[in-house]
Formats: sequence, C-alpha cells, structure tokens
Amino acid sequence: MPSFTLVWLLAGSVLCLSELFLPSAFVAFMMGISAFIVALLSLFGLSLWLQVAIWLLLCATLIVLSRRFLQPRRRKSKIQDAIIAETLTEIPAGKTGRVIYEGNSWRARCDDDKLDVAPHQRVYVVRREGTTLIVMPENLLHS
Repeated sequence: MPSFTLVWLLAGSVLCLSELFLPSAFVAFMMGISAFIVALLSLFGLSLWLQVAIWLLLCATLIVLSRRFLQPRRRKSKIQDAIIAETLTEIPAGKTGRVIYEGNSWRARCDDDKLDVAPHQRVYVVRREGTTLIVMPENLLHS
C-alpha cells in the first residue's frame, strides 16, 4: 500500500493539472496546492484524519484568499459606458425628475442641489444611486 505522502502528491498533481483542462476559477488548483502542503506535513507522521482536516482547512483558506486577491475588482456601476442622457421633465433644485437614458426612463436628480435642469436638455450621467441617476447639465460642464 502506498504511503499517505505519495497519495497526497498524486492527488495534488491531478488537481493542479485538472485546472488546465477544466478551469474552475483556481478552486482545483488551490485544492492541489493544499494537497502538496499536506504531503509535506504527512512526513511528520500525522494521522490520516488530521491530514484530511488540515487539507480541508487549507482548501477553504486558500480558495477564500484567491477569491479576495486574484479576482478583478468589480465596478460599482456599469453606468460609465454611456454617459449622455436627456431630461424628459424638469428636474427642480434638490428634487427628482425623469431622464431618458439608453432608451429607458430613469428617475434623476441634479448633482448640484441648487440647480434647476430644464426639460429636453442634454445631461451627463455622473453616477447612479440605486435606481436614481445623478446628472449634470451638458451646458454647465462645457462653459
């Protein structure tokens, strides 16, 4: 019967290689790395149940860390792709109105609470807060 070290090395190799053929967002790779670490620890004569417990703990830790440090940061909003909208209604100072943005009607508020925005005026979408677009008049930004 092969030693536990050899079994862990074989399992680690299979898991790391499987990541090449079946990409799993580094999950299989991290499980393989964990198996390699447990293979080193098994040389110290740890019992099998302790080796499995260490492997599970290492897998969970490495997967969480890989998600945290290797995943690209998500943008808070995809609103930055198209930034021009047009007001449908007046946006009174400090209140909300309606704009047409990407073919849909959105609730909108001016970024400057002291500024009125007339209807049928082009505006720039500055950001989004929930379902409300925060806008600035185009003429104000080009002055």
